Amino acid sequence: MATRRKQPTRTDLIHELRQRGLTRYPGAHLKSPWPGHLDLAVHDKTFAYLSAPGDPPGLSLKLPFSGPLALTLPDAEPTPYGLGKSGWVTISFADHAPPPPAQLEAWLDESYRAQAPKKLLAQFEASLAADAAKAQGKAKAATKKGKKGAASVAPRPLRASAPTGRAKPEVRTSLSSSPSAYRRPRAMEQQLDPACRR
Repeated sequence: MATRRKQPTRTDLIHELRQRGLTRYPGAHLKSPWPGHLDLAVHDKTFAYLSAPGDPPGLSLKLPFSGPLALTLPDAEPTPYGLGKSGWVTISFADHAPPPPAQLEAWLDESYRAQAPKKLLAQFEASLAADAAKAQGKAKAATKKGKKGAASVAPRPLRASAPTGRAKPEVRTSLSSSPSAYRRPRAMEQQLDPACRR
């Protein structure tokens, strides 16, 4: 008989988010702007206002991208004191069930990214990339392990594609301040109608 894992209470959820924030984000620390509050901050910039023990459970996060989506939840509103104008959203769990923990963690990530300095943000992104590579390696190992028991099938050879004579357009991954960085690749300009060329 399988036992069900006990669902965390709403106050436990706030406590878990606080602990996760302290361990997951580089430079994260507790900040107490008011007595009894234990909010999450990075370089003294708060990125999550979490309800104090004894208060109705809820949190406020800076959500510059997904704020409009979060505001569609019941008991969600722009954060008072003018913070709502800057993308802060307050979500209360007192009367309604909280969003799934994975959604709350994604919003916590977004709020951290909005407040963290570039150096700490780069560390955070590097740790996410390392975690993703680690998970991908485990998935490959599990796939290989599963294939060992199965009959081996010879892989189909790849067909070499015939050269088309056209150069591939150059893809830029970052923006530059120089005007030449915004020019279309020459192969693309040759395909354009002469009236549309620069």
